[in-house]
Amino acid sequence: MFRTLRALLALGFALIAHTALAQDYPTRPIRVVVPFAPGGTTDILARIVVEAMGRHLGQNVYVENVGGAGGRTGTERVVKASPDGYTILFGNTGPMAASKVFFADQRYDPRTDLTPVGLVADVPMVLAASNKSGITDLASFIARMREKTDGVTFGSAGFGATSDMAPNLLLHETKLKATIVRYQGAGPAIRDLTGGFIDAVIDQTVTLLPLDQGGSVKALAVSGPKRLPQAPNLPTFAEAGLPEFTMTVWNAISVPKGTPQPIVDCLVAALDKSFADPMVQARFNELAVPIPPPEARGPAVLQKLVESEVDRWADVFKDVAKQ
Repeated sequence: MFRTLRALLALGFALIAHTALAQDYPTRPIRVVVPFAPGGTTDILARIVVEAMGRHLGQNVYVENVGGAGGRTGTERVVKASPDGYTILFGNTGPMAASKVFFADQRYDPRTDLTPVGLVADVPMVLAASNKSGITDLASFIARMREKTDGVTFGSAGFGATSDMAPNLLLHETKLKATIVRYQGAGPAIRDLTGGFIDAVIDQTVTLLPLDQGGSVKALAVSGPKRLPQAPNLPTFAEAGLPEFTMTVWNAISVPKGTPQPIVDCLVAALDKSFADPMVQARFNELAVPIPPPEARGPAVLQKLVESEVDRWADVFKDVAKQ
């Protein structure tokens, strides 16, 4: 009886301490893990959003890049972190959903080992070619893949990353072949694209549109359902003759499983407020990134999205999933 009483008292004190901690949150800087190298889309979006969230939370919120394994290394670090709200994941479709399909040895399940906070963005993909490749449109790009026995070279952020999923999906739809060169993040892949060491990259508008507009690469098509106001002359894949290819990349925030609900609610509110921030709105518009409407935000919506995306990529990538 006394042991039971002591156990109940201990549990009660622990719950009180846990609640007090959540109510005081945050009292120190918050680390946001981006599971990719600096310079990629997820990194860029994270730095825009977390700065605004920090202002609303009244604390310094900083980005730590933990690249490797297509985003799994950094994601796993967050999964294993203390669920106290001071280590947050800013990830995307790859390590937060699709990697579950690609890697049988993955040590976390994004559906159960992360607590969702909310969707940040759902970003169209852009196919861009190196200026040195001589490719000027999607038709000539497809023709080049058919002509070359070894195909063209795509750069990606690593196996399982969204910039790796995209060319695999393109090859799946066209039944063509190509060589995918895998880097430790999108940034290094894009540097080799601008240098002419690889032929093409399919990545989000955030990274490739500015390079196209600056003349460093040649954008060939955008994966969204319609042309972008920021690039009205860039055709959609459907307009350019490849309606089968449809892919956008969602970026989102999650925390370790077991994070107290008051802390999750606090982060949800801070993210929601950041969407109303004029600086965030201006930067998102500049990068052709739509801000999610209210009905597409929140933990419940993100949880359903993660679960549905695991199922989707399992179906699409039966022929390329490995390990």
